[in-house]
Parts: sequence; structure tokens; C-alpha cells
Amino acid sequence: QLDGALPSIDALPEIVKAVHGRIPVLIDGGFRRGTDVLKAVGLGATAVGLGKPVFFSLAVGGEDGVVRMLQIVKKEIEAAMALCGCETMKDVVRISGEGCGLVTRHPFHRSFL
Repeated sequence: QLDGALPSIDALPEIVKAVHGRIPVLIDGGFRRGTDVLKAVGLGATAVGLGKPVFFSLAVGGEDGVVRMLQIVKKEIEAAMALCGCETMKDVVRISGEGCGLVTRHPFHRSFL
């Protein structure tokens, strides 16, 4: 991984637009919290990978650690959804799809090569 490479979340909207819903869009890379998951879904991801948190939790707490981490992420997602006025993930997708700006990326938040 290059430190100057485009972050996956910055590439996501263009990829979602290019596939036109023909295939699911899975994303991974740098997602650690429930708010990260919500942002990715709001930008069009079908699913979000949580690699490092799973491995760190497994190393520290075994299976129980992974279960606990997933519970924490679930609660973070639910809290973020409530703050956005969304009851379900379908609401996140619907609201974002209508172009209301539930999730946006600031133009200066892009990586510069």
C-alpha cells in the first residue's frame, strides 16, 4: 500500500456510478468504526470489510474478542443511524440515493499524488 494512493472510500462513488447497480460493491481498507461503515454504505457500498479490527480482536480476546468487537461496531452503526434519522440500512441507501447529501466527501479531503 502506498501512502500516496487514493483511499478506497474516495474511489467508491465513482465505482458505484460505473457499475450502475449491476453488481454488488464491496469495500475494504481503513474501516475501523461503525461510522466508517455507515459512510461507506451511504456512498453506495453493498458491504464493508473490517479486516484489522477482526484480527486485532482475535489476537487479544480470541473468539469472544471478535464477538465483542462486532457488538461494538453494531452499536456504533445504530447510534450513527439514529443521529442521521435512519431506522434501517435501507433508509441509509434510500436517503443517500436521493442525493440529499447524507454522506459527502469534502473536495479537499482527497489524496494528492
